Amino acid sequence: MKKVIISILGLFVLSSCEDTYLDPSSASEQQVVNSQRGLIAMVNGLQAKYTLTRAGAVYAVVTADGLITKSLRVLNAGNTTEVELEAGGGALLNSNAMVNSLWNQCHLVKSNADLVIKNINNAPDPAVRSGILSAAHLYRGLALGTLATFWESAPIQVMVNAPFVSRQEVLKEAIKTLEAGAAAYAAQAPSAAFTTQVNSSVDILNSTYALIARYNLMLGNNDAALAAADRVNLAAKSGFGYNDNAQNPLFFSTFGNTNVTDLLANFGLPSGLTASDADKRKAFYYNTTAGQNSARASFFTSNSAPIPVYLPGEILLIKAEAQARKGAAAAAITELNKVLTKTTDSWGIGASGAAYSGAQTADAVLAEIFKQRQIELLFSGQRLEDSRRFNRPATERTRNWFPYPLFERNNNSATPVDPAR
Repeated sequence: MKKVIISILGLFVLSSCEDTYLDPSSASEQQVVNSQRGLIAMVNGLQAKYTLTRAGAVYAVVTADGLITKSLRVLNAGNTTEVELEAGGGALLNSNAMVNSLWNQCHLVKSNADLVIKNINNAPDPAVRSGILSAAHLYRGLALGTLATFWESAPIQVMVNAPFVSRQEVLKEAIKTLEAGAAAYAAQAPSAAFTTQVNSSVDILNSTYALIARYNLMLGNNDAALAAADRVNLAAKSGFGYNDNAQNPLFFSTFGNTNVTDLLANFGLPSGLTASDADKRKAFYYNTTAGQNSARASFFTSNSAPIPVYLPGEILLIKAEAQARKGAAAAAITELNKVLTKTTDSWGIGASGAAYSGAQTADAVLAEIFKQRQIELLFSGQRLEDSRRFNRPATERTRNWFPYPLFERNNNSATPVDPAR
């Protein structure tokens, strides 16, 4: 089954403003989606498209976010794509390969998820149908949320000259689709007939709740973020799975050869936000042997190392931030301390530090939450969003937003003017 995933997903190649194009030598769209088996293959293809190879979204999210927020550095000046992201500003062109790839992959995942959802009645088994629906909504929501993280606006529809909507509207659409996925799962738990045919390393339900919490926090919907975060099982472990045939793209392309990018010292944090030497997350994320600061990259240590969809620490810090922004400093500190004193979690991450002892004000607590997010959630691709949301100095990032890809501009007359920075 899984050996045909890539070829199936590769059938549907489109921009957000054009109709679907099919490979005439392959199965047609209808042939793929008119059976339960084909729909399951499409679900597996959604994950493959989002997570695999240097062209996939996962590689671009981690790398682009790290370079723009100055937590990663380019090791080889010949890597022009990465050099442009590191320089930022006007040096980041809308022809940049990673910018174009991330945009196209997210729209492709979203559009293929739409096909699955549209044809869901071709899955007759209710306990399989619910699994297909919940997974398709998960990847659709993730693709939309990724677009909203890096661009000020994006199209949601697939049509000629598709109109752009604000990132806030994109995030609302992401939350709406994730909630639909959660509802499908709750109405009928997926059976083994589904779960044994998909990548079981992804916990669909807990990942869905985690993303609902993440995107509501980005929108400033603090109560909704808290409610979703409370539904996440912190003991669960959800990650994109890899093997020697479907390789971890960050290990294969970056951390396995140390020739593309590398992590800066002190988690790439500015002065004043220094992590304690006793913080056990340094040993988790860094390899300091031979006097080097190179990333140990604990999620990228082999071709088969899984990459988290979310981390338990993120959920705790979402609760802390939401409470702080509601003015409930004491409640925020309670959640913050769970991260500061945590000895381990389902991914083996723990700070083992002292409880918070700073000022009991929302501003002071939020400053500490920002710092802890940058340490706890390293390589999660959320630093650019954090930097903007916490109103960090513009000097801590090389751009605020990506330019709109050249491919989109050439095919969609509705494409807005690129952001100045």
